[in-house]
Amino acid sequence: MSENPGSENPGSVSGRQDQDRKTVLDIDHLKVTFATDGGDVYAVKDVSLEVKAGEVLAIVGESGSGKTVTAKTILGLLPETAVSSGAVLINGANVIGLSPGRLRQIRGRDVAMVFQEPSTALNPVFTVGWQIAEGIRAHANANGGGRVSAKEAKARAIEALGKVGIPDPEHRVNYYPHQFSGGQKQRVVIAAALALNPGLIVADEPTTALDVTVQAEILELLRDLRDKYGTSIVLITHNMGVVADLADRVVVMYQGDVVEEAPAKTLFAEPQQDYTRNLLAAVPHLGRNSASEGLTERRHQDEEVLVAADNLVIEYPGRLGTPAFKAVDGVSFTLSRGEVFGLVGESGSGKTTIGRAIAGLNRTTGGSLKVLGYEMLNLRERTFKPLRKDIGFVFQDPAASFNPQLTIGECIAEPMLIHTRPSDAQARKRVGELLESVQLPASYAGRYPHELSGGQRQRASLARALSLNPRLLIADEPTSALDVSVQAKVLELFRDIQEEFGFGCLFISHDLAVVDILSSWVGVLYKGKLVEQGIGSQVMGNPQHDYTRRLIASLPVPDPAEQAKRREEHRALLGI
Repeated sequence: MSENPGSENPGSVSGRQDQDRKTVLDIDHLKVTFATDGGDVYAVKDVSLEVKAGEVLAIVGESGSGKTVTAKTILGLLPETAVSSGAVLINGANVIGLSPGRLRQIRGRDVAMVFQEPSTALNPVFTVGWQIAEGIRAHANANGGGRVSAKEAKARAIEALGKVGIPDPEHRVNYYPHQFSGGQKQRVVIAAALALNPGLIVADEPTTALDVTVQAEILELLRDLRDKYGTSIVLITHNMGVVADLADRVVVMYQGDVVEEAPAKTLFAEPQQDYTRNLLAAVPHLGRNSASEGLTERRHQDEEVLVAADNLVIEYPGRLGTPAFKAVDGVSFTLSRGEVFGLVGESGSGKTTIGRAIAGLNRTTGGSLKVLGYEMLNLRERTFKPLRKDIGFVFQDPAASFNPQLTIGECIAEPMLIHTRPSDAQARKRVGELLESVQLPASYAGRYPHELSGGQRQRASLARALSLNPRLLIADEPTSALDVSVQAKVLELFRDIQEEFGFGCLFISHDLAVVDILSSWVGVLYKGKLVEQGIGSQVMGNPQHDYTRRLIASLPVPDPAEQAKRREEHRALLGI
């Protein structure tokens, strides 16, 4: 296989000699401004780009770069507060200034969108087949194509589900969204986008919330759509591994401008702009800057044991006659003071359940789990409560874990007010010290959560978790929603603070490269069982279990040439 991903595919740009193929999307000097109470905000300043038939164009950049605003402009989805100028031509029709009726004709037939979060894109009270069929019927009415019968619409919905690899589509067309896994729901959203055979799909962070193995499946699906049907794709993402795996060409945006544009292989090998070089340098790469590099034995094994699980079992009771669900099945491990133990696995593997059980938020049902010397089996809140001040928790989404009606300072001080009851002056002083320890100005104590960026909120969340000088910290996917450059800063800060304070940490993530940077000891969970654990570099570099090998093979790397080879190895591993 060629080093350039997709180079042997007839649908890809690099695989075609004819460079005069039809232009599906042509954006010319696009400007988008939002009117706010504080004045105009220039979200997109002067963007020009084009997409050819059968091409995958990735638009990358940090939050606030204008990439999602540009994507929404393509479908005419900007809010009323937005003012846009320039041209966005889809098959020659300028989307800017079109009437709502004309926009409805273009959406679905010429261009469709795949949203980041399928759970919010799908209506929970209707079957997926009904939702796909609704779009087919609505579009037929909008285009004056006559009435489409319910039977015909359902048949086309089944066909769309089959295209995206949903098993038994004739039966599952009648399922509701909650009856599908996260990856399957994303496939359903893609099926809805494909129902009218559009020439262009805009995919906005389509894999951000997915595990690496599911992400690999979705990327393979998008590649097949390009190759089999000649579908053009505009991919909006901050995951440079995904870009290396799928994109033919890359546009880099920064503060509303295009700062660089190049074929994917060229951009990764020879970035021309400082911003692009910094963006690529911030991407975590498995085996690079590993916390366990050079280790031959476990660190901190002679330190105080903070968590000891022995044949741990956690079950959720069944309902209406259904059997109990065993979320954690016979797991054993230890976590010592000063150690970062990385726990990896797919959604549903049991890693968050274990983290919550350590914090006393989930009940254990079998085996033993000792936290700071306290046996969590048959937990009694009255006797466990004094230990809560020694446990910090950093949540995946700080925007949801902060009270929006409290200032950042009040959120950080809340654990202190509950456990140690300092005076107002003592609390203010401590909050200022904590903010400065996570590299935020003390003045941010007076701001509200919505006034901080995602990275700043995650820093404040870390400050809150450290407010009582915990001996044990549980970090549950704390960087998964962050841009790569922000993530790199938060990870560096996390490592510095952990070394300074010396707390033990259970770091939960599905991103193996992030875990490799922070954790010297790594455990791999699969369907509730701990299938492998050991020194991180050994687990990642020489995995012993088939599932671990599959997990590592599914992780895209930010290098198109290397990723093309890895993709072939992954296919061979799966027998494809």
